[in-house]
Amino acid sequence: AFFCLLLCVPWGSSCPRSCQCTERAGAKAVLCSSQHLEEIPKDTPKDVVFLKLDANSITKIPSNAFRHLSRLEELDLSRNAIEKIDRAAFKGVGAGLRSLDLSSNRIRSIPKEALLALNAKLRLANNPWHCECALQEVLWEAWLDPDSVQDITCHTAPREEYVGKPLLQVLDAGVNFCSVRQRTTDVAMFITMFGWFTMVIVYVICYVQHNREDTCKDVDYLKSLPSTQ
Repeated sequence: AFFCLLLCVPWGSSCPRSCQCTERAGAKAVLCSSQHLEEIPKDTPKDVVFLKLDANSITKIPSNAFRHLSRLEELDLSRNAIEKIDRAAFKGVGAGLRSLDLSSNRIRSIPKEALLALNAKLRLANNPWHCECALQEVLWEAWLDPDSVQDITCHTAPREEYVGKPLLQVLDAGVNFCSVRQRTTDVAMFITMFGWFTMVIVYVICYVQHNREDTCKDVDYLKSLPSTQ
C-alpha cells in the first residue's frame, strides 16, 4: 500500500527546500524570497505558474535552468547578485511566460538571444549595464515594462559622455551602438586586408630582386668564359 501511495503521488507536488508552495487562484506558486539561495532550485515542481526567487544570492542563470517549467507565467529574479546569463538560460520556458523581473542585479551585459525569444514583459532596471549593441537591440525589440525603461542606465559606455544617462535618452539623441560596432569591424577588416596586400607586395619585390641578382651572376659568369670564334 505504501508503494502504491508513492506511485500515486505526482512528482510535481514536491516543494523545494526553504521554499513555500501555495496556490493562487488555483495556480501553483513557489515562493523562495529571501532564503539565501545561491543557485536556481532544481526540484521546482513542473506545474508551477508563479516562481519568486527574489532577494537571494543567485549569481548565474545557466542554460536550461527552467527547461522543465513549461507552465511558468511569472518569474521574479530581482534583487539577487546575478552577473552572468547564458544564451539558453530561458530555453524551454513556455510561450505563456508573461513577466520576467531581472531588476536590481549585477548584470552588465546579456546575450540578446536569451531575451528576444521570450514574449514576457521584462524588467531590467537598476543594473550596472554596459551600453552596447546587444542591449540596444533588446531595448528596441523586446517587450519592456514601460515603468522601468527609464531606469536602464549606462554604467559604462564606449564614450564617457553616455555614462550615467538612461539608455533610452542616449538612443533618442541619435546614438547607434550597433553602427559603431560595424564601423569597428570594417576598420579591422580593412587593416587586415591592407596587411596581407603589403605582404604580397613585399614578397613580389623580394622575388624580383632575387631573380635580378641571379641573372646578374649568370651574365658575369658568361662574360668570364674564354671567347671562341
